This record gives sequence, structure tokens and C-alpha cells, in this order.
Amino acid sequence: MPESAAAFGADLLSQLKGGTSFASSHPPGASGDLAPIPALVWPGMELSWLGVNLYLFIDTFCWYEEEESFLYTRVILGSTLAWARASAVCLNFNCMLILLPISRNLLSLMRGTSSCFRGPWRRQLDKNLKFHKLVAYGIAMNATIHILAHLCNLEYYHWSQSPEAEGLVAALSKLGNAPDETYLNPIRTFHTNTITELLRTVAGITGLLISLALILIMTSSTEFIRQASYELFWYTHHVFIIFFIGLAIHGAGRIVRGQTAESLLLHNVTFCREHLAEWQTAAQCPVPQFSGKEPSAWKWVLGPVVLYACERILRFWRFQQEVVITKVVSHPSGVLELHMKKRGFKMAPGQYVLIQCPSISSLEWHPFTLTSAPQEDFFSVHIRAAGDWTEALCKAFGADGQALKEPWSLPRLAVDGPFGAALTDVFHYPVSMCIATGIGVTPFAALLKSIWYQCCESQTQWKLSKVYFYWICRDPGAFEWFADLLLSLETRMSEQGKTHFLSYHIFLTGWDENQAFHIALHWDENTDVITGLRQKTFYGRPNWNHEFRQVAYSHPSSNIGVFFCGPKALSKIIQRMCRLYSSADPRGIHFHYNRESF
Repeated sequence: MPESAAAFGADLLSQLKGGTSFASSHPPGASGDLAPIPALVWPGMELSWLGVNLYLFIDTFCWYEEEESFLYTRVILGSTLAWARASAVCLNFNCMLILLPISRNLLSLMRGTSSCFRGPWRRQLDKNLKFHKLVAYGIAMNATIHILAHLCNLEYYHWSQSPEAEGLVAALSKLGNAPDETYLNPIRTFHTNTITELLRTVAGITGLLISLALILIMTSSTEFIRQASYELFWYTHHVFIIFFIGLAIHGAGRIVRGQTAESLLLHNVTFCREHLAEWQTAAQCPVPQFSGKEPSAWKWVLGPVVLYACERILRFWRFQQEVVITKVVSHPSGVLELHMKKRGFKMAPGQYVLIQCPSISSLEWHPFTLTSAPQEDFFSVHIRAAGDWTEALCKAFGADGQALKEPWSLPRLAVDGPFGAALTDVFHYPVSMCIATGIGVTPFAALLKSIWYQCCESQTQWKLSKVYFYWICRDPGAFEWFADLLLSLETRMSEQGKTHFLSYHIFLTGWDENQAFHIALHWDENTDVITGLRQKTFYGRPNWNHEFRQVAYSHPSSNIGVFFCGPKALSKIIQRMCRLYSSADPRGIHFHYNRESF
């Protein structure tokens, strides 16, 4: 080894041993003085959702505070009536929305066929799970308000039957005892337990079931539970069936009562409320008649429930279709590669499928990104053993150190999809940054393969002119299956004279002393010692400020799509970088953040 190389290798070795990150340096000719300008955040869907909720709550609250038919009800209950009804309307609205973000076929249809969903609105489709969680919080909040308001209403009803109650409150509570009267107060006697009385009603029983189902769904949806036991999260989420059945019949008991329209014509509430003694004697003050409000929750949720039922029927139909497994490959780091074929299956780069293995679980479906290109005559997924279900799947396919099984002896798989995801928009930008960590690289495999195939077609015209690809990985063994793809793509780009099209940066964040020595020893070779590529691997973590500054310097006044698949902590950093380096000037550079989530 030449003396200069030996000195560099020694320095490299010392840095690798010390864990120093030296992944980035300033680009040639870049001044590094480009000032980052914070960008405006366009929360579109969230603001629209919040606005509609506020409008419905305020409008309903004011209506129940002013409506004549509920004047006598307000005499007993006060403003808690309006609180209960306003929160109920918002609850119905959010229950109408909660199923839409998880209707995957609907979202794929909207993404693929509707010209209305372009630009910012199209990116809202990629936030479907975030919006699903937001709506769930809305349901929880309005359900809490609704429950507390009705508990107060029960106490008011109960107190109005007490000996201390007098005047109009007492008179209204006693209505219904005579044969020709209808009641307003559902608590018919003071000497009773309000909870017992409540649980004798349809509203009370269904309300309890709805509340228990909601608590179970919300608590099992926490990040801790999902990571510790995805199966628990999956099964408890299906309690939503009980939730929606209870919601649909919750109002059938008609516990909230108001004056009938016929009674309002005969009984002038404005005059008669002040002349209680003249009831039944004065012609304009006959005894008021009351009825329960017609249930309406089912009208809100019927459409989305039918739509979601169609989704499930379509999934069952796809479950019946035969899936042929053509190849099984076991990669290092517990990664299983499956090649499959299915009649009529068509895909686009970046899409994902839901996979079920009936021999493991007849109910669970798990999402996996497709790693094959549309030009291939099969579709493939890469699955890392990261939980009970994936570990069982790898074991069933002999990828846990056992000999791989013959195709005819493999367990049956069912596939639903494919479905659209954020990465399908990568070709819609002139410049795209693709960032992945660990197994999060799988969505980009299909993209890079598709680029490789399209490079073979010399007539292919793209809007996309530059791709920056970043992969951060801890285990050198994980590079094996993906390095072959990069190597073939690197060769094809060179042959087509398009070496400028793809700029890739691989970062290794974990190594031991032996690996560090091996890296330093072979540093001067033409190809990288880890990947075999001409582009050398970086050791350490990326300096994202520098990377975004470099891209912004190279592509002024461009719309740049940033696509990320990885952990939430890094996602927040990348999202912050997109805002930081986007210009407030509409003619300036803009980084559009997209995250893979399904």
C-alpha cells in the first residue's frame, strides 16, 4: 500500500473505531451560503375537518338553545341538553369519516383516476392513516363530552322528581302520570337509582357497549401496544363492528324528548310557561305533549359502512384467487424474498399489497411494499422477521436457518391489492429525493427496477430528470440483496450515458473493529468493499442540513419531491428540513414531503 494511502487508511480506521461520522462534505463549487427560508405549512384536510366540526357543534348547540320545541326540556336540563346534542352530531360526523381513510380501494381509485386530486390535495391522500387517527381523537373527545353531558342530564332529571323541586320543573316532571299525557322526564320517581334506570333503556345499554368498545379500540391502538403485539391491535380493532351496531340503534330509545309539532300549535310555550296555573283550564294552554327525537346516527354512517362492506367483499373475492409462489429467497438479516404470480395482477412502482397466510391466521392481513417492477412477469415482496406473524411466516417458508422448501410444499398465501401509496408520485416531480432506513428500502426497490427497465427503452421520456437516493442501514449484511440491483442499475446508466440521472448515497451506521480494519485496508480499491459499487459507502449518519443545502443549490426554482420510509424520529427531521429549505416565494424552490405509511 502506498504511504499516503496507508496514512489515510490509518486515519480512517481510527475514525471508524471511534464511531465518528464523516459522511458528508461540501459539494464542489457550492458556497454553502444559501439561506434556508421557512415554508408555509398547508394543513388542508386537517383545517377543513376542524372547521366542519366547529360549525356543526356551534350550529347544533345554538339550535338546541333556541328551539321552541325543546324549551320545556331546557327548563329541566339547562344548557347540558345542547352540549349533549352538539357533541352527538359531531360524533356522528366523525363516525361517518372514520372508515373512509382505511377504504384502500377507494383511495387507490381516487389517486389513479380523479383529476381533482393533484398537487397538495393528492398529498392529502398519503396522510390517510394520520387523518384516521385524527378522526378517532375527534370521536373520543365528542364521546366524552356526550357521556358527561348525559350524566349531568340524568342527575337533573332525577333531582326534578325530588321534593325540593317546585314550580314549572316539578310540573313538567310529573307529566305522563295521567292517561292522556306523555312524559318529558324519563326518570319517573325520585326513589330510584339513576344508573339502574339508565341500563334499562336501549340508549343506556348501547351507550355502555359503545363506550367499552371505544375504550378497547383506543387503548389497543397506542404505539406501545402495536409494537409489542400487533395481533392484539389487529383483533381488538375489529370491535368496531359492535361499535357501529350500537351506534346505529343508540337513539332508538328516544331518551331526549321535545314538544311535538302539533302540541306547539295548540300550546303557546312563550305564554304558557308563565301561566302554569292555567294549564288545562285556558284554551291556549292545553297540557303539552312530548315525543322522542327520531334517531339519526344510522343515516350518517350507512354510506361509509356499505362502502367498507364492499371493500371487505372485494377482499374476500381476491382471497379466493390463486396465488402461485414461484421463488423463495432467504437473505441475511432475517429478510425473506417471495416471488409470486396472480392472474390479472397489475401494479405500479411504490404500490403495496396485503398478504394473508391462512395457516398462520385466517383473519390477519399485513401490508408489504412490492419490490418488483411492472415490467417483470411476477410480483415480489421482501419481508423482515420483526414480529410474531412475520417470524411465523419466515419459519413456514424455511427462512429461519432451515432448508428452503419446494414450491409445492409451501403454505398458501392470499393477496389483496395492489394499493397506491406516496411513492407512486415520484415520477411527477422533476427532481426526487428518496430516503430509506433499513428494510424501509423495499418501496424504492420497485422504483429503481422500473427505472432500470425504462432505461432499456431509449425512447422513454420522463418529467423526472434527477433522483437522489439515500439509504441508512446498520447491518452490512443487509446490503447484499439490494446491492445487486444498484450495481445493475449503475451499469445500465453508464451504458446509456445517464450517469447523472441517479445519485445514490449509502450510509453504514454500525460496524465492529474487524470490519473497520477491512474497510480501511481496501479503501483505495475502485469498488466499495461493502457493496461492490463504484460509489463508496459513507460511514456514519447523514448531515441532512448539508444534503438539503446541496440539492437546493443544484436545483434552484424547482419542485422537489421528498419520499421517506423509516422511523418516526427521522421522519420529523426530514419534514423539518423540507420546511426549512423551501422558499416562501412561489417561484422559488419547494420540497414536498411524502411519507410511506400503510
